[in-house]
Amino acid sequence: MPATVWDQELDELFLRIGHRFGRVELRRRMRDYVRGLLAPVARKNSWQLAEQAGHSTPDGLQHLLAGSKWEPDDIRDDLQEYVAGKLGEGDGVLIIDDTGFIKKGNTSAGVQRQYSGTAGRTENCQIGVFAAYATARGRVLVDRELYLPKSWTEDRERCRTARVPDEREFATKGELARHMVLRALASPLPITWVTADSAYGQDNRFRRLLEQSGVGYVLAVPKSQFSVGCSRIEGLFAQAPDEAWEKISCGDGAKGPRVYHRAAVRLPAVVEFDCQGEVPHRMRWALARRSISKPDEIAYYLAYAPLQATVQELVRVAGARWAIEECFQAAKNECGLDQYEVRRYVGWYRHITLAMLAHAFLAATAHQPWEKGAEQVRHPGSSGSQWRRFGDSWQLVVPGPRT
Repeated sequence: MPATVWDQELDELFLRIGHRFGRVELRRRMRDYVRGLLAPVARKNSWQLAEQAGHSTPDGLQHLLAGSKWEPDDIRDDLQEYVAGKLGEGDGVLIIDDTGFIKKGNTSAGVQRQYSGTAGRTENCQIGVFAAYATARGRVLVDRELYLPKSWTEDRERCRTARVPDEREFATKGELARHMVLRALASPLPITWVTADSAYGQDNRFRRLLEQSGVGYVLAVPKSQFSVGCSRIEGLFAQAPDEAWEKISCGDGAKGPRVYHRAAVRLPAVVEFDCQGEVPHRMRWALARRSISKPDEIAYYLAYAPLQATVQELVRVAGARWAIEECFQAAKNECGLDQYEVRRYVGWYRHITLAMLAHAFLAATAHQPWEKGAEQVRHPGSSGSQWRRFGDSWQLVVPGPRT
């Protein structure tokens, strides 16, 4: 994209959100901050961003994050509207996951020694729960919440020092995820599907919220997950006939095509959620993905989908989960998502939101379809106490519907 067009697009974005910043000086600082996040700055903290903008000191940008009056949630809402217009499509997928921000000391809001999937181990870190939005036009982060462990919420003096609002109580990562899903569904973003890893997929309340909201899902679950016909989902697929597993490419990954064996099975309806009167309008599935080279490595999924949904589409949605990992990597590497030096609660939300805005701008102006990491091939599957062919898929047959 030519530099002049790039600048014009960025100025249009600034005009979209400018009214959220009451004073001219504040709007200028916001512009400088976001332009700095988009610039090739080695370390995107207030000092280096101020130098990039030509400021003699970082005081103005630090005030933007810590002392000025503006609401990052308003910018988040504007961001969602912007993404809906630039990247929105009818089959959009909302993706939930969390990421860690390694920190020193114990004064940064929410910091403690806790497991970080980003580091793959227990570290002194903050954990942010995020939502990403993905379509064939691109993928981008659209919401965020800072996880506060009980060591914080049970120490109100510590919270006040970090400027955590008095009304902020302890909430699990699953509860934060449910709040973000409800916000996203109420936003202009066109969302047909939700996907997440097993930390969220195994949460019955998370799945019920999606069912009550009428949105489809493909959620990873642990092998011990309860399933119809078996006490554990791994037992469901252990009963699958050999022909239920089919070798399928999940699309190209960093090392070329990713090929797995996959199986899928239709599950009995839950009348309360799946039927309108006595007529089914939603269908439940269980899916499994088995490594070809290491057949003992099997990932499991539960899905809730419209009747017309194909196995191919369920596989595509399951594969879309990896888009949020790419969002984390891009937002950290290109927009300084993890390079902040703020300690207070509001500062975290302000920096993270502006970094998300910068990343959304890059995604919206790229105009490249997201094929990498997507799973786009259909396959039959199987499972259950009794296996039967049903057209081009397998179906689990048990006596009568569940209620």
